[in-house]
Amino acid sequence: MTPRGPVARPPCDPGFEPAVLAWTAYLDRARASGPVPLRLAVEREDGLISVFEAVAPGRDADPEATYRIVERAAKFLLWSRGGWRLHVQGPAAIGRRLKADYSETGPRAFDVRTMSGVYERPFEVALHSPATFPEPREAVRFPGGHLKGFRVGFDLGASDFKVAAVVDGEPVFSEEIPWAPGEQADPDYHYRHIQAGLKKAASHLPRVDAIGGSSAGIIIRNQVRVASLFRSVPPDLFEAKVKGLFGRLAAEWGVPFEVLNDGEVTALAGRLSLGETGVLGVAMGSSEAAGFLDPDGHIPGWLDELAFAPVDLSPGAPVDEWSGDRGVGANYFSQQAVGRLALAAGLSFPEGMRLPERLSEVQALMGRGDAPAGRVFESIGVYLGCTVPWYEVFYGLRNLLVLGRVLSGPGGKLIVDKAAEVLASSFPETAARVRIHLLDEKSRRVGQAVAAASVPEAEGAPR
Repeated sequence: MTPRGPVARPPCDPGFEPAVLAWTAYLDRARASGPVPLRLAVEREDGLISVFEAVAPGRDADPEATYRIVERAAKFLLWSRGGWRLHVQGPAAIGRRLKADYSETGPRAFDVRTMSGVYERPFEVALHSPATFPEPREAVRFPGGHLKGFRVGFDLGASDFKVAAVVDGEPVFSEEIPWAPGEQADPDYHYRHIQAGLKKAASHLPRVDAIGGSSAGIIIRNQVRVASLFRSVPPDLFEAKVKGLFGRLAAEWGVPFEVLNDGEVTALAGRLSLGETGVLGVAMGSSEAAGFLDPDGHIPGWLDELAFAPVDLSPGAPVDEWSGDRGVGANYFSQQAVGRLALAAGLSFPEGMRLPERLSEVQALMGRGDAPAGRVFESIGVYLGCTVPWYEVFYGLRNLLVLGRVLSGPGGKLIVDKAAEVLASSFPETAARVRIHLLDEKSRRVGQAVAAASVPEAEGAPR
């Protein structure tokens, strides 16, 4: 994974410091200084545990640099897997600092509060000796792919949501419906819009055998635990009307009804379109969504919230408005990235123009051959090419599927072409293992809803 030769710089963000470069330099330093074991694990629902094996320097000449990259790896592990407890075995100083930082009063208080809310128990950091460190325990879950029958699928995003009517795996109707869920404090707004979209799709079918959904945010057993779509809803109304929203809809429709995180549905879309496993799906929309289908064709049930996973170690990296952390995925693989990079490229927008409209404007300029717009998408391509090897540290991926609104039009192809170029020139070992795939234009925009329709198993549907 050590880069071969100089690594390309994003033209609109020359200060970008790919996390994988710091990680490989750290491992080289650790292995040359009498390495000692470093093990991290995160524990989530039902006692499931994901373990990450590494090493730490035995004789550490730069403990600050060591902690900086180990903390970033711990945060990536936490947001890729999810969990209410972080287990640490290794040098005592690293464990003590992680315990202090990942506390209610530490710099990672957002992560602590969020994980506590998701898993409904207090977050903690547990320090271990080799004898007490837990063993891995992962889930085995086969994803959807149920194509037969008359199905409705939906995909909830921050600026629009998609609905599709699907017959035996083929869409007969699909539509993108604008909405502004993050601005609405009344959860009935969300219910009315989703219900209206489902009814519109159902009107194109003789009956509905099943409904499957894809939603931004953290969804566990059809329950909304955390989602920016509902960030304006007061906590009491969230608990009363949002958490069980999909269960309410399921009861009203009276058919199999299952909702997954949008990243998991992205991975499922990859399996359906590519016919392959080992797929990390990344959707670049209002934020970054991800999901993983392992080499055996299972969805492990990990959190895969890569919007909060660090990718850039530059001290000047942009700050995420929600978590307050620097250099996390939401600012590199999303509409937010396009808006930020467009300004750096010298483009300007009318005051008050929202990110979706800014993206459309940059894409229109790209379609007309505008050079500054091209630099925006080229920069995202460099980000992606430098981040795939970092993703490979945590995922056994062999295929990276990218889709979402940011990938629409010629800018999407430029992103993928530039990422492949960076991989081939600087990370040839990763390039030999991982292929990047871009779906056709229609699938990039509404493929999530069609894949989501295949999630529930419908007993009454023909086989």
